[in-house]
Amino acid sequence: MTEATIFALATAPGRSGVAMLRVSGPAAAEAVRRLGVEPLPAPRRATRRRISHPADGTPIDDAILLWFPGPASFTGEDVLELHLHGGPAVLARALDALGRIAGFRIAEPGEFTKRAFLNGKLDLTAAEGLADLVMAETEAQRKLALRQLEGELGRLYESWRARLVGMLAVLEAAIDFPDEDLPAGLIERVREGISTLGREIAAHIGDAHRGERLRDGLSVALVGPPNSGKSSIFNYLVKRDAAIVSAVAGTTRDVIEAHLDIGGYPVILADTAGLRLSADEIETEGVRRAMARARAADLWIGVLDASAPGAIPAALRALPATRAILVANKADLAPGPVEAPVEAPVEAQLAIDGVAALAVSARTGAGMDALRDRLGRMAASALAVGASPVLTRARHREALEAAAAALDRAGRAELPELLAEDLRLATRSVGRITGRVDVEDILDRIFAQFCIGK
Repeated sequence: MTEATIFALATAPGRSGVAMLRVSGPAAAEAVRRLGVEPLPAPRRATRRRISHPADGTPIDDAILLWFPGPASFTGEDVLELHLHGGPAVLARALDALGRIAGFRIAEPGEFTKRAFLNGKLDLTAAEGLADLVMAETEAQRKLALRQLEGELGRLYESWRARLVGMLAVLEAAIDFPDEDLPAGLIERVREGISTLGREIAAHIGDAHRGERLRDGLSVALVGPPNSGKSSIFNYLVKRDAAIVSAVAGTTRDVIEAHLDIGGYPVILADTAGLRLSADEIETEGVRRAMARARAADLWIGVLDASAPGAIPAALRALPATRAILVANKADLAPGPVEAPVEAPVEAQLAIDGVAALAVSARTGAGMDALRDRLGRMAASALAVGASPVLTRARHREALEAAAAALDRAGRAELPELLAEDLRLATRSVGRITGRVDVEDILDRIFAQFCIGK
């Protein structure tokens, strides 16, 4: 049991109708008494009580108290929740009251969840899922975070760890007790298990980073020549004047970012400098950054000027076409024919330099819904996850890559001792993801499966 009892505001600071203070630790019950409430409220039942300051007994607020005796609480400790009126003065007085109780202190960032992990209420992947759920900005992010919080990813990794522990237990038994009457072909079955698990981990890692990209957002870059309307399209999509729009070429010098929700998927849209040769040192650096951003982006939108169509810049043609949307902006001023009415809900197109481009007008809004829909479909294709759990963090990927490398070495090891050592490394790597690294598990499995020491 942790000695200190911690407390903190669990709702956003500022004025609100209701705010909640959370207390967790061995002296949580003392907080109830020191706030003038006797007896303790019934567990897990909302109770209305007047709370008072322990220093002078002056009333603080009429509050709703919820009492969760440990271990049946979020942290596994005794937990008290105080639901108060959300005025700054009320909260300041309540926090001051709790801070005057001996053994109490303000919680550190994430400390409630950390205690829940240390007390076995959730593993590290579930804790990360909780953090992602709080930070989720789109529906797809919310669904992914909730799946992880509910233990989907942790159960997969724990099942892999259990299989590794089982194989390691077999090997340890064969190495340490060669004279015992053990079943034949144990090491061969272990090698088969290593091969099967290695394929499963490789398939899990080879997911094109869908989970990580969904969690962080799909990177999309707007690129094209000066005055093609990149900044106008950027402002239209983000629904505010985030980028300066001017008839003067070279207005945008650096990368400007905005976070969007496109069809429920997170998109990080970047406006970049116009692509052209310039004697201006700052603009030249902006062009370099624009191309670097486009090459690194998950998708790029090439913006061309339909009112003065010419050759597609060589820099755009050098970018991967499979990750591109080519847009002909200023279609309302185009000298040539448009294949469909610009106002139509379908994708109208213009041919520029022999390539079909989506016809849009950031000035009139024509074709912009079609651009958003196209971007949404490409985001869904890049980020949609299936029924199987997906990686969401680089930490998971690094640990699984280390485990896969250890399994590969184990599969090629000739001596059982070397095979066992690589299995131990793989087990530790997988266990680090969920926070489960326990050598005692191996001993338990050995003595549970074999009649050793009889």
